[in-house]
Formats: sequence, structure tokens, C-alpha cells
Amino acid sequence: MTKLSVNVNKLATLRNARGKNNPDVLASSLKLIELGAEGITVHPRPDGRHIRHTDVYALKAGIDAKHPGLEFNIEGYPSEDFLQMVEEVAPAQCTLVPDPPDAITSNAGWNVRENLALLELVAKRMKAKKIRTSVFVDPETVTKDEYKLLAQIGIDRVELYTERFAETHGHANGDKVLREYAESAAAARDAGLGINAGHDLSLENLTALITAIPWTAEVSIGHALVCDALWLGFEDTLRRYLKCIHDGQRAAKLQN
Repeated sequence: MTKLSVNVNKLATLRNARGKNNPDVLASSLKLIELGAEGITVHPRPDGRHIRHTDVYALKAGIDAKHPGLEFNIEGYPSEDFLQMVEEVAPAQCTLVPDPPDAITSNAGWNVRENLALLELVAKRMKAKKIRTSVFVDPETVTKDEYKLLAQIGIDRVELYTERFAETHGHANGDKVLREYAESAAAARDAGLGINAGHDLSLENLTALITAIPWTAEVSIGHALVCDALWLGFEDTLRRYLKCIHDGQRAAKLQN
């Protein structure tokens, strides 16, 4: 069953806008877990404009105290200070993204061949700490051979960059793009990699993605989920996202 990991960066952005601790990111994350979130994702950036390094440590300690074993996923570019923080925190998963320091949000997958040595080095460091390693990839550019290379160097999962899917969903070429995503995800699975997905996933498109790729292990959703919660409240929002996943899994079974 696909897990829903909530990216809480937007809660930190709101907190930072006033310089105090409202909303409290840890307390909010624990409440989201009580409401059904099956994981928490953070993406600290060098400028600390949303999640800060101190948040990462506090979240890991707070989640472990109340929900030991719950999925905690730290995303980021593998700079040395980022890697040292991840090694100290020891989350369930570290997702490597190729973002430059000034990126507003993740907007591309890794060029695997050009960065293979770096990714292999990071995978070895994470494995030594028993941390699952995921690599952000764009199904439009990553190849079957690159999936095999990632598996060979010790990468555990890939996270499919889903912006193109989200932008085309419901449009004339949407079905074609979704088939391309499913084919890419199948190639990754055949190479021995687990599948995650994230970026612009929403209540409008999540069921379609899960129906097409029901072996998705985890979806990481933040921006759309928080925007929905402004109108629906977090309890109803979490329920709806979990239902989207359930509906996608059920539709996939009926198709088979």
C-alpha cells in the first residue's frame, strides 16, 4: 500500500513569516500523524527559508518519542553539511535532489551518468547508517540503463518527479504522459528499485497516478495538501488524500 508522507515545509514557511513559533512545526507534524499521515517529509535548504536544521533534529526526536518507526524523509542536495546532518539524525530515508542552493523548489531530476560517482559515494555513506537512499529522477530523461546503474551503486529507490504528469493531467496528451510514467516506473522496478513520487500531486491527479503505478511505495505531498487544508481543514484533507490512494489501488486491482 502506498504511504502518504506529508511535506511540512509550507508550515515552516508560515511560521517563519512572523518570526515566532506559530504554527509549531513539530506539534503540527504530530497532529498530522494522528490524523493519518504515514510519514513526514522535510526539505531544508541552505538559507533556512522554511525548514531549518534545528527543525530536522526536533522532528526526528519528537516523532521517535511518540511514533517510533514512523517514516521520516529528509530531502536535499548532498552537500557535506547536509550529509553530516542526515547521518546524525538517521531518518528512515534520505532523498537526493539536484537543486542548486537558490532553487525555489525541486524542478529537475538527476543527470545520473554525470553524477554517478557522487551518488555512489552518498549511497555508501547512507547505507553505513542504515538509511534508505532515494534519488529524484525525471521519467522524461532517465533511461532504463541509468536505473540499472542506480541499483548497482546501492540506491534503494527513485522518486519520480511528477510535475509533467500533473501539468498534463486532464489534457489531450495526459494519458500518453501517464503511460510514459508507468513505463518508466516499471523499468525502475525491473532494475530492483523501489518507487516514490512527488511534486504537484493533488486531490485531482493522485488517484490516476496510483492506478497507473500501484506499486508506488510512497508519495510526498506538501504544497497542494496545505492549500486544500485552508478550506477543508487538515482532518478532512488527510482523509481525502488517503482515499485517493485507496481508490487508485482498488482501481488497479480491478484492471488486473
